[in-house]
Amino acid sequence: MMDSRSLAAALLLLFGLATVFAQTSAPGKACETKNGTSCEECLQNVTCLWCIKTKMCLTYPARTILPPHALCPLNDARWGLCWMNFQTLIITLAVIGGIIIIAFLVCLFCCCKCENFGSKRAEAKMEKQANKTRTKQEERRAEMKQRHDDVRKKYGLSGPNPYSKF
Repeated sequence: MMDSRSLAAALLLLFGLATVFAQTSAPGKACETKNGTSCEECLQNVTCLWCIKTKMCLTYPARTILPPHALCPLNDARWGLCWMNFQTLIITLAVIGGIIIIAFLVCLFCCCKCENFGSKRAEAKMEKQANKTRTKQEERRAEMKQRHDDVRKKYGLSGPNPYSKF
Protein backbone atom coordinates (compact mmCIF):
# COMPACT_ATOMS: atom_id res chain seq x y z
CA MET A 1 0.00 0.00 0.00
CA MET A 2 1.30 3.51 -0.83
CA ASP A 3 2.15 5.83 2.03
CA SER A 4 1.04 9.47 1.99
CA ARG A 5 4.42 10.85 0.89
CA SER A 6 4.65 8.66 -2.18
CA LEU A 7 1.01 9.38 -3.01
CA ALA A 8 1.63 13.12 -2.76
CA ALA A 9 4.75 12.85 -4.90
CA ALA A 10 2.84 10.82 -7.49
CA LEU A 11 0.07 13.44 -7.54
CA LEU A 12 2.51 16.29 -8.03
CA LEU A 13 4.26 14.40 -10.82
CA LEU A 14 0.94 13.58 -12.45
CA PHE A 15 -0.27 17.19 -12.34
CA GLY A 16 3.05 18.44 -13.69
CA LEU A 17 2.95 15.97 -16.54
CA ALA A 18 -0.71 16.73 -17.20
CA THR A 19 -0.01 20.43 -17.59
CA VAL A 20 2.96 19.82 -19.88
CA PHE A 21 1.31 17.28 -22.17
CA ALA A 22 -2.16 18.78 -22.24
CA GLN A 23 -1.20 22.20 -23.62
CA THR A 24 -2.68 21.25 -26.99
CA SER A 25 -6.04 22.85 -26.34
CA ALA A 26 -7.89 24.70 -29.05
CA PRO A 27 -8.67 28.35 -28.29
CA GLY A 28 -12.22 29.36 -27.54
CA LYS A 29 -14.92 27.12 -26.10
CA ALA A 30 -13.23 23.73 -26.62
CA CYS A 31 -14.29 22.54 -23.18
CA GLU A 32 -17.98 23.29 -23.64
CA THR A 33 -18.05 21.05 -26.73
CA LYS A 34 -17.35 18.09 -24.45
CA ASN A 35 -20.53 18.53 -22.38
CA GLY A 36 -22.40 15.27 -22.01
CA THR A 37 -19.22 13.21 -22.25
CA SER A 38 -17.26 11.67 -19.39
CA CYS A 39 -14.93 13.25 -16.86
CA GLU A 40 -11.92 11.53 -18.43
CA GLU A 41 -12.68 12.99 -21.88
CA CYS A 42 -13.20 16.46 -20.45
CA LEU A 43 -9.99 16.48 -18.44
CA GLN A 44 -7.83 15.49 -21.38
CA ASN A 45 -7.55 19.22 -21.91
CA VAL A 46 -5.79 21.00 -19.05
CA THR A 47 -7.92 24.13 -19.45
CA CYS A 48 -11.12 22.19 -18.72
CA LEU A 49 -12.91 21.68 -15.43
CA TRP A 50 -15.45 18.90 -14.88
CA CYS A 51 -18.39 19.52 -12.58
CA ILE A 52 -19.83 16.29 -11.18
CA LYS A 53 -23.05 17.92 -9.95
CA THR A 54 -24.07 19.28 -13.38
CA LYS A 55 -22.03 16.77 -15.46
CA MET A 56 -20.69 19.68 -17.50
CA CYS A 57 -17.27 20.33 -18.96
CA LEU A 58 -16.37 23.99 -18.38
CA THR A 59 -13.44 26.19 -19.32
CA TYR A 60 -11.37 26.74 -16.19
CA PRO A 61 -11.72 30.36 -14.98
CA ALA A 62 -8.03 31.23 -14.80
CA ARG A 63 -8.67 34.86 -13.85
CA THR A 64 -10.30 33.95 -10.54
CA ILE A 65 -7.70 31.26 -9.65
CA LEU A 66 -10.38 29.19 -7.89
CA PRO A 67 -13.64 28.41 -9.68
CA PRO A 68 -16.52 30.40 -8.20
CA HIS A 69 -19.15 28.48 -6.23
CA ALA A 70 -21.83 29.58 -8.70
CA LEU A 71 -19.94 27.85 -11.52
CA CYS A 72 -19.27 24.64 -9.60
CA PRO A 73 -18.76 23.93 -5.86
CA LEU A 74 -15.20 22.92 -4.98
CA ASN A 75 -16.38 19.53 -3.68
CA ASP A 76 -17.89 18.74 -7.08
CA ALA A 77 -15.16 20.29 -9.27
CA ARG A 78 -12.57 18.01 -10.85
CA TRP A 79 -9.38 19.23 -12.51
CA GLY A 80 -6.47 17.06 -13.55
CA LEU A 81 -7.85 13.85 -11.99
CA CYS A 82 -11.41 12.61 -11.98
CA TRP A 83 -11.10 10.80 -8.64
CA MET A 84 -9.88 13.83 -6.65
CA ASN A 85 -12.05 16.87 -6.02
CA PHE A 86 -10.61 20.37 -6.29
CA GLN A 87 -10.94 21.08 -2.57
CA THR A 88 -8.86 18.01 -1.65
CA LEU A 89 -6.30 18.96 -4.28
CA ILE A 90 -5.91 22.46 -2.84
CA ILE A 91 -5.61 21.18 0.73
CA THR A 92 -3.10 18.48 -0.27
CA LEU A 93 -0.90 20.90 -2.18
CA ALA A 94 -1.04 23.44 0.65
CA VAL A 95 -0.03 20.82 3.22
CA ILE A 96 2.81 19.53 1.03
CA GLY A 97 4.01 23.10 0.42
CA GLY A 98 3.90 23.84 4.15
CA ILE A 99 5.83 20.67 4.98
CA ILE A 100 8.49 21.55 2.41
CA ILE A 101 8.86 25.08 3.81
CA ILE A 102 9.05 23.82 7.41
CA ALA A 103 11.58 21.14 6.45
CA PHE A 104 13.71 23.76 4.69
CA LEU A 105 13.62 26.07 7.72
CA VAL A 106 14.48 23.21 10.10
CA CYS A 107 17.42 22.19 7.90
CA LEU A 108 18.58 25.80 7.70
CA PHE A 109 18.36 26.18 11.49
CA CYS A 110 20.21 22.89 12.11
CA CYS A 111 22.97 23.75 9.65
CA CYS A 112 23.51 27.17 11.23
CA LYS A 113 23.45 25.75 14.75
CA CYS A 114 25.88 22.94 13.89
CA GLU A 115 28.21 25.39 12.16
CA ASN A 116 28.29 27.66 15.23
CA PHE A 117 28.72 24.66 17.53
CA GLY A 118 31.58 23.38 15.36
CA SER A 119 33.41 26.71 15.37
CA LYS A 120 33.11 27.00 19.17
CA ARG A 121 34.37 23.46 19.45
CA ALA A 122 37.33 24.21 17.17
CA GLU A 123 38.16 27.34 19.16
CA ALA A 124 38.10 25.37 22.41
CA LYS A 125 40.34 22.69 20.90
CA MET A 126 42.84 25.30 19.67
CA GLU A 127 42.85 27.00 23.10
CA LYS A 128 43.49 23.67 24.82
CA GLN A 129 46.36 22.90 22.45
CA ALA A 130 47.86 26.38 23.00
CA ASN A 131 47.70 25.87 26.78
CA LYS A 132 49.46 22.50 26.46
CA THR A 133 52.21 24.02 24.32
CA ARG A 134 52.67 26.92 26.77
CA THR A 135 52.88 24.54 29.73
CA LYS A 136 55.50 22.33 28.02
CA GLN A 137 57.56 25.39 27.08
CA GLU A 138 57.53 26.67 30.67
CA GLU A 139 58.58 23.23 31.94
CA ARG A 140 61.48 23.14 29.47
CA ARG A 141 62.62 26.64 30.52
CA ALA A 142 62.51 25.63 34.20
CA GLU A 143 64.57 22.46 33.44
CA MET A 144 67.16 24.46 31.45
CA LYS A 145 67.46 27.04 34.25
CA GLN A 146 67.89 24.25 36.80
CA ARG A 147 70.66 22.64 34.69
CA HIS A 148 72.43 25.98 34.25
CA ASP A 149 72.23 26.67 37.98
CA ASP A 150 73.65 23.17 38.69
CA VAL A 151 76.58 23.80 36.31
CA ARG A 152 77.28 27.22 37.85
CA LYS A 153 77.19 25.69 41.33
CA LYS A 154 79.52 22.86 40.29
CA TYR A 155 82.17 25.25 38.98
CA GLY A 156 81.68 27.90 41.67
CA LEU A 157 80.11 30.49 39.42
CA SER A 158 76.93 30.85 41.39
CA GLY A 159 78.10 33.96 43.27
CA PRO A 160 78.41 37.49 41.99
CA ASN A 161 80.01 37.92 38.60
CA PRO A 162 83.71 38.88 39.05
CA TYR A 163 83.65 40.95 35.86
CA SER A 164 80.75 43.12 37.02
CA LYS A 165 83.25 45.58 38.58
CA PHE A 166 84.54 46.58 35.17
